Amino acid sequence: MISSNSKRFACNNEPPDRVCWLYNQGIVEYSTAWEWQRSLVGERRDNPSLEDILILLEHPPVYTLGQGASLEFLKFAPKQTSWEVHRIERGGEVTYHCPGQLVGYPILNLRYYQQDLHWYLRQLEEVLIRVLADYGLKGERLAGFTGVWLQGRKVAALGIKVSRWITMHGFALNVCPDLEGFKQIVPCGISDKPVGSLAEFIPEIDINQVRQQVAASFAEVFGVHLIEKQSDIYR
Repeated sequence: MISSNSKRFACNNEPPDRVCWLYNQGIVEYSTAWEWQRSLVGERRDNPSLEDILILLEHPPVYTLGQGASLEFLKFAPKQTSWEVHRIERGGEVTYHCPGQLVGYPILNLRYYQQDLHWYLRQLEEVLIRVLADYGLKGERLAGFTGVWLQGRKVAALGIKVSRWITMHGFALNVCPDLEGFKQIVPCGISDKPVGSLAEFIPEIDINQVRQQVAASFAEVFGVHLIEKQSDIYR
C-alpha cells in the first residue's frame, strides 16, 4: 500500500511501471547499513517480485575494501588503528566514507531492467553526471575507470555486488566531506589522480538538496516510480 503522504519522483519520459521505494536516512553506522542491505537482498532472492529500493544516507568515518582489494593501498595497519575498517563483498579497492558524502545503495532486480553489469554501472554514473549538470558542472567518465570525475578530480566512486541479478552496495558522491581521511589510503587504488568534492566548486552546496536531485535523477535514468517512505526499514 502506498502512503498518501509519500513523496513521489517520476521519470520524465514514458510512464514508469516499476515502483522503487526511497529511504532517505541521515548518518547510519556502516555495519548497520551493511546488514540492512543483506537483509533486503535476501528477501528479494526469496521473493523476486518485491519492489526495488534506493537507500540514501551518510556514514560516520569508515574505510571499506572490496572483496579482492589489496592491503597495499592502505597507509596504515588495519589491526593497529582505531579507524573502522571493513572488507566487504563489493568489487573495487579501498575507499573512505564520512559525513558530507552522499552514499546510495540501490537494491534492484536487474531482470526488470537489463541483465548487464556494465550497463548498470554506466547508468549509476549517468545519475550522478546529471546531478552535477544541475549545478552547471560537467561530470565526466574516464576510459578504463568507474566513477565520475570533475576537472580531473574523482568526485564519485562506484562499487557493486550483484547476486542472482539483485544489486547491493552502489555509489558515493563527495558533496561536502572532509577529504582528509582520503590521505590515509590510495583511493580506489588510483595513485595519480586526486579525490575532490562538489563543495570545492560550489562552497555553499547543500547536501539535502543534492539528495533530492539524486532521487529525481535516479527515477529518470532508471525509469522508475520512486516513492519516498518516511519510516526506517532496517531492523
